[in-house]
Parts: sequence; structure tokens; C-alpha cells
Amino acid sequence: MDDVLAQMREWGAPVTEEATAELARYGAMLAEWNERFNLTAIVDARDMWIKHFLDSAAIAQVPAWRQVVERKGRVIDMGSGAGIPGIPLAILWRDVSFVLCDASRKRVQFLEHVIADLGLSHVQAVHARMEELGRRPDARGSFDAAMARAVARSNVLLEYASPMLVRGGWAFLYKGPSYLGEEADDAARAARVLRARPEGVTSYKLLDEQGDRVIAVFRQEEDCPKRYPRKPGTPSRQPL
Repeated sequence: MDDVLAQMREWGAPVTEEATAELARYGAMLAEWNERFNLTAIVDARDMWIKHFLDSAAIAQVPAWRQVVERKGRVIDMGSGAGIPGIPLAILWRDVSFVLCDASRKRVQFLEHVIADLGLSHVQAVHARMEELGRRPDARGSFDAAMARAVARSNVLLEYASPMLVRGGWAFLYKGPSYLGEEADDAARAARVLRARPEGVTSYKLLDEQGDRVIAVFRQEEDCPKRYPRKPGTPSRQPL
């Protein structure tokens, strides 16, 4: 996987021998648990390194992410699933704290296993819906960044993200190239309602012609209005 690691480093990710070994260990656990819990459709080792680990590390190119890293910020991975992108990023950036939120108890059990196995003391897995977590006083407005990959459309994700962010915090949404059309317009509209603003996109290509990707960036300009997030299920049924 030397070419994958080289691409990570070229993007600016702090890839060490220890991190490489931990990513490999994580991949092995993901493949093992996938047989029971159906965590991912990607089971080939190289595909996993490219589509999961390299794709996650692409955020190293984003200037706003570097600001989060410099301030040793607190990050929430929304709908973390099997831990993408949160676990790879937590392996690479040990000074940043992560909360991995998912509504599936089985997936959270897997995340807790990975956290314990790899000794990721700066990572916490939480079993909750984002609409519920966004109403909790101990969570709302307490994160420097929120991120999601392959979870929902951007206008829905922003309703999950904005309530979690401190003023001046960042939302990072991993998307395919189709984002750059109607979805970007929908996201900009939702951002206005939520007191956030679009901060551009970072485009990149994965190795082995595995596809084009973008990371859409938003900044929380003011505190999110108190009425958001709405009740569980409403953001996806009635997107902003």
C-alpha cells in the first residue's frame, strides 16, 4: 500500500509507522466483524485502503481542517457507521478528540471494540440519533467540527451539524462529484436558515481510478437557531 501512504503524505496527512500499523489492524477488525454485522460492502484490502482510509485522509488538503488540528479541536463524526471517516482520522491525528455517533447499537459496539483495541483514548462512541444528540445540553454547541460521509443529502446533514458546532466551527461533508449541482444549491439554502455559510469545496481523485470526490465545507457564523434540529426523522422527510 506504499502508493496509498504516499498519497496521504502528499495531501499532508501525518502518516507514521505506528499509524500505518493501526490502520492495518483496523482494516482487519472491519473485515472480521463485517462477516457478522455487515458493516461495509468494501471487503477487498486494497479497496478498503483507497475507498475508506485514503478517502478519509483527503481532508488533510482542506485549510479549515488544518485550523481544527492546530487548535486540537473536538470533532463529531455523524452517522459514523463502521467508523469512516472518524477512526482513520483519529489514528492519524492523536491530538484531536473525536465523538463517533451512530443510531445502530451493533455498529456502536464495533466502534467501542476498535477504540479499546487500538487504545484510542481520545475517541468516544455514542449510540444516539443526531436529532436527539443536538438537543442535549452537554453536546449542543460544543464541537469545533462536524463531519459525515455517505450518510444523507447535504441539507439534511447541515441540520444535524449546525446545532453541534461552536460559533466559527466547521462542517465537512464528504461527497461525490454530483454534489456540485443541485445539492450544492440545496445546501447553501439550508446553511442560510441554520446561520452557516458555504466555504467552498475541495476536489480530489482516488487512486486506481476509484472515482472523483469532493469535501464541501461550511462555517457556522452564528449560534444555530434553537428550533433545530427538528424531531427525529423530520430533517430527512422535510429537508430545509
